[in-house]
Amino acid sequence: MELTDIWFLLIAVLWTGYLVLEGFDFGVGMLLPAVAKDPVDRQVTLRTIGPVWDGNEVWLLVAGGATFAAFPFWYASLFSGFYLALLVILVALIVRGIALEYRNKLHDEAWHRRWDVAIVIGSAVPALLWGVALANIVRGVPLNANHDFTGTFFTLLNPYALLGGLTTLVLFALHGAIFLALKTHGPVRDRARALVLPLGGATVPLAALFLIWTQSYDGSWITWALALLAAVCLLGGILASRAGRDGLGFLGTAATIVLAAATLFVTLYPDVLPSTTDAAYSLTTTNAASTPYTLKIMTWVAVVFTPIVLLYQGYTYWVFRRRLTRDDIPRVKVA
Repeated sequence: MELTDIWFLLIAVLWTGYLVLEGFDFGVGMLLPAVAKDPVDRQVTLRTIGPVWDGNEVWLLVAGGATFAAFPFWYASLFSGFYLALLVILVALIVRGIALEYRNKLHDEAWHRRWDVAIVIGSAVPALLWGVALANIVRGVPLNANHDFTGTFFTLLNPYALLGGLTTLVLFALHGAIFLALKTHGPVRDRARALVLPLGGATVPLAALFLIWTQSYDGSWITWALALLAAVCLLGGILASRAGRDGLGFLGTAATIVLAAATLFVTLYPDVLPSTTDAAYSLTTTNAASTPYTLKIMTWVAVVFTPIVLLYQGYTYWVFRRRLTRDDIPRVKVA
């Protein structure tokens, strides 16, 4: 296996980890008004992601940095062509991060509600647009002979990409609902579990249509098998959650995201950004890569530091593994 293939695989793993971990973060944020009916419930809901949400975003930073270092031409074409969409995502993530940190700085209900709206919007926008972006990467975008993007922002809003965005939106909401059922006791857990079936009913047909449509681009028996396994895990996760097996339910939706992402990246390979103008203009793992020496140095750095990061983040989740209840929230008089 060439170093270019290893780094394509590593970048796929980084994006997949980000989608799994930030997926339930986004889901919790989007579902905040539906599962939390008073200030205490809102505190319970947000505290489920409070210790981990910023650590989950590290996966995005590492994925972007790895793409820049390992495949600079892919990074250049992707981030210039998707500039406006990525800017919107970045602004939404900034607003969401500020809201999560600032909402409790004042004990005022109006202050809390304004920041809660920011959390909902800052969670829903990236959940939608990341699906749009990934779908466009698989489908391909107009590139010229110099690998420059020649389309517009509206080029990215094609039916396949919009379907991908809707799929990630509802899938992350479902993932978040099951995570809340796993991490809480009491009213928040009851409301989250009640949302699993309707969210699952929306996710299943959208995800099935999206993965079937994906096969029309460069599908193979491997991607069909991955898509089928994703469907099985999705259905299994929904049924497990409805049966009160929240841990299995969460594993089911997490596995669904992993397998769906694997379907997309396997379909994409060996391209990293196909050209819809002319296949000869497509960026591949070969013509978009850095020099072999750069990839070799990066590989040694990854070998040393990746296990450290994984151990640290795993320890964080272990420390904050306990379910939360209303009794864990100190009663503070809110103006």
